[in-house]
Amino acid sequence: MKRIGIIGSRVVFLLIGFAAAANARQEKQDEKAKPAQQQHQQQQAQAPRQQQQQHQQQQAQAPRQQQQRQQQDNAAKQQQQQARGQQQQQQRQQQDNAAKQQQQARGQQQQQGQQRQQQDSPAKQQQQQARGQQQQQQGQQRQQRQQQDNRSAQQRSPEQQHVQQVAWQGDRAHSWQSEHRNWQQRGGYNGYRVPDDRFRSYYGRNHGFRIYTLPVMYVGGERRFQYGGYWFGLIDPWPEYWSDNWYDNDDVYVDYYGDGYYLFNRRHPNDRIAISFYLN
Repeated sequence: MKRIGIIGSRVVFLLIGFAAAANARQEKQDEKAKPAQQQHQQQQAQAPRQQQQQHQQQQAQAPRQQQQRQQQDNAAKQQQQQARGQQQQQQRQQQDNAAKQQQQARGQQQQQGQQRQQQDSPAKQQQQQARGQQQQQQGQQRQQRQQQDNRSAQQRSPEQQHVQQVAWQGDRAHSWQSEHRNWQQRGGYNGYRVPDDRFRSYYGRNHGFRIYTLPVMYVGGERRFQYGGYWFGLIDPWPEYWSDNWYDNDDVYVDYYGDGYYLFNRRHPNDRIAISFYLN
């Protein structure tokens, strides 16, 4: 029993020793952990302060950042305004240059026009003088022809006038609107064609004459007249509403109209009598 008691007491002491050792170790660990806890606590205590300090710094820096942003924005706006101003100036300069060029071109055109007028004026004057001379010559020729016609009319005897009147009455139409045909209806003009220079010299609107003064002959029942160096014959009858002595009193002329040669009467300008030219 004593042994058991001794053993039990020993066990108790051993347990107490272990507990004391464990407590000592725990205390050592606690002592070691105290600085870390203190640091953690200090850090926790310092964190709000740091946050406050950072917040205060941010609040203090915010106006500066805003100022910087405003300065940057103002600088960008100024640059944009300057660029716009430069563009506008360039556009204005270009417009001004274009306007100046247009003015210069107009001035040059006006000068050229004046020079042309100056150059053309002598030529125009010469042309006008030439036309005036031609008109005077044509007027003189007409007067001479009328004088010759009057003389020849006076020289003719009543018998000659009667014969000519009878001959012309045979070529008079009963209904000219239905009896006459133009060269297009006849299939085109196939007779002799007068050269242009000679035609302009003797024929056309400005070269009138009266038929009774011309040489006359009959070929195959067709009456032919000689004028301007050529013989020409009337293919159509003359209108019934013309005067009986139109060949004595009416001025006629030969002209080319569209598709062939025609005889025109100045008293009846809308009537055209188809004629054909012959060399002999």
